[in-house]
Amino acid sequence: MNFPQFAFNNVRRNSRAYFAFFLSSAFMVMIFFSYSVFIYHPSITNIALGANSASGMQIASYIVFIFAFFFVLYSISAFLKMRNLEFGILMILGARPGQINKLILIENMLIGLLSIVTGVSFGMLLSKLFLLLSTTIMGMEPLPFYWPMKALMITSISFISLFLVISIFTLLFIRKHQVLELLKGNVKPKKEPRVSLLFSLFGLLLLTVGALAIRKQLSPSSLLVAAVTGIAGTYFFYSQLSVLGIRLLKLRRKRLWRGTNLLWISEMSYKIKDNARMLFLVTVVTSLACMASGILLSINQANSDLYKKSPFAVSYTIYDPKDEAPDLEPIHTKLKNAKVEYTENKVDLISASIQGIDKEIILGIDLISRSQFNQLGLQMDVSEVGPLSEKESVLLLNPHMDSQNYAANRAIHLKVQKDEELMLKELRTPKVHPVDPMATSLLIVDDNLYHKISNSTEKYTRPYVKYLYKIPAWDGPTPNDSSAEAVVTRDLIQWNKAANKANHQYSSILGSRADSYLSTKQGAAMLSFIGIFIALIFSLSSASFLFFKLHTELNTDKQMYNALSKIGLSTKEMSASATKQISVLFYIPIIIATIQTLVVIRPILKQINITNVTVPVLTTSAVFLVVQTIYFLIARSRYIHSLKKIMV
Repeated sequence: MNFPQFAFNNVRRNSRAYFAFFLSSAFMVMIFFSYSVFIYHPSITNIALGANSASGMQIASYIVFIFAFFFVLYSISAFLKMRNLEFGILMILGARPGQINKLILIENMLIGLLSIVTGVSFGMLLSKLFLLLSTTIMGMEPLPFYWPMKALMITSISFISLFLVISIFTLLFIRKHQVLELLKGNVKPKKEPRVSLLFSLFGLLLLTVGALAIRKQLSPSSLLVAAVTGIAGTYFFYSQLSVLGIRLLKLRRKRLWRGTNLLWISEMSYKIKDNARMLFLVTVVTSLACMASGILLSINQANSDLYKKSPFAVSYTIYDPKDEAPDLEPIHTKLKNAKVEYTENKVDLISASIQGIDKEIILGIDLISRSQFNQLGLQMDVSEVGPLSEKESVLLLNPHMDSQNYAANRAIHLKVQKDEELMLKELRTPKVHPVDPMATSLLIVDDNLYHKISNSTEKYTRPYVKYLYKIPAWDGPTPNDSSAEAVVTRDLIQWNKAANKANHQYSSILGSRADSYLSTKQGAAMLSFIGIFIALIFSLSSASFLFFKLHTELNTDKQMYNALSKIGLSTKEMSASATKQISVLFYIPIIIATIQTLVVIRPILKQINITNVTVPVLTTSAVFLVVQTIYFLIARSRYIHSLKKIMV
């Protein structure tokens, strides 16, 4: 038997331990290759959204590659640690350190090459389906199949380099050990898991600081504090708080001595302590995936709600209104050709400035006269504003704004010819801004005051006109890319862009709720499509970590259950005890990740007026829970099957 054959037999004999690692690596290669097929498609730059989608997938491919590096590094180092006894015996038999290093290098590269070949092969088989799915979900024109030679070369070179670098790097894990230490392997007497009350309180403090930091006004510094303290607190939760919790649970003697509780509770204190680092990594990875998915689902839901609550289908804004009427004929013609009834509303507005609570801050606001606002009231589904004096106003807040920035002691300070102080008679906060969801807040003032300000030449004010089109036939369900509303408004937007370009003025802008809805939806769809595969990689890798840890502890557990079976432990009791232990390892990261996701993204999304967070997060967590359950059932089946063989 030559050296390569010896290395191949080692991999084959350890195939059960290597299988989950091989499967995860092959899946990462397949996703990286599929992204590369899309990125380097020759037609990608010729279709709408193609360049942006390719850029998004390129960023995702970098994330996959970086995650693959750390996943492979952790896995290979863990496999080598598990085989310490084997390496010690080889050294006793005369193997030189250089030969051990050569054996490890060949084994790692063999697994790596098999992963690359398998991943690229499945990626090639599914490339046509991947292109079809990606373009369909993202609302793009279909991309034809092609032979992705560039993607094949980049994927192969990237992952061969990755496995080679990591294989050389992990040789350091063997060199620093003496033969006697290697011969001891991983069979060491277990000590009672230590727990420090001080570190437990410190971990609890870190989690509290992280939760409080994310609830303050969001800024780079607060996000950094929340991330650092939250991640560090999660580690201390597993290494200290969870062990402390189990120790407190063991104090309840009546429950502890019931059935097999003593067995599995006692073992869990060891398993959680031993697997603290692995559970920490799984929780962080799952939390990131849940947060990203939850945010995307929340944005999609908010985007749909925003469309349904927006009263006007089309808005045409003219920033430099002149004496002569603007050319609205193209808009009228398009709407008549579409055979829809509409109501055209001309709204005169003034872009003004007010002094914030902090006198150094000047905030923008739109002024509208009371009479014009009341004329739009029925169409905007808002109540009318009663009579106002020249010193009174009603503030209609955009939900994205903070009312505390505008009014101090119920007073508004307008920056006009002289600082005009208006008393705030009423403050309204609608769910959606009725005139324009993306506009600044609206200040409703008396007609006389409005005309005075509009006739002034003050530099802080700028009049402009909006034409708002109410189209009842288009109110209702959200549109798709081929619906009449989307097609007509898309043509009108192109007309407006062409007219601005021809006049070289760019003094008008035409917008539509359908275009805003579909643009946001397409962007979220692209991120969702990319995120699904990254989330699958994270999930599969997490299951691989858990499966590997169970396999490494299998021999120790076999000895324990064999001894217990001799003194009366039945197979059913063994199965129940082992199932509880495995379920804790598989499900506690999902539970902690769900809690962390709710704590983190709720205040983040609240900043952009998205309050429907719980349902999207629970939906995302439920998907991860279902996937994790599949992994759990597979791992439990193999684990219990192995233990049953040693039961007396």
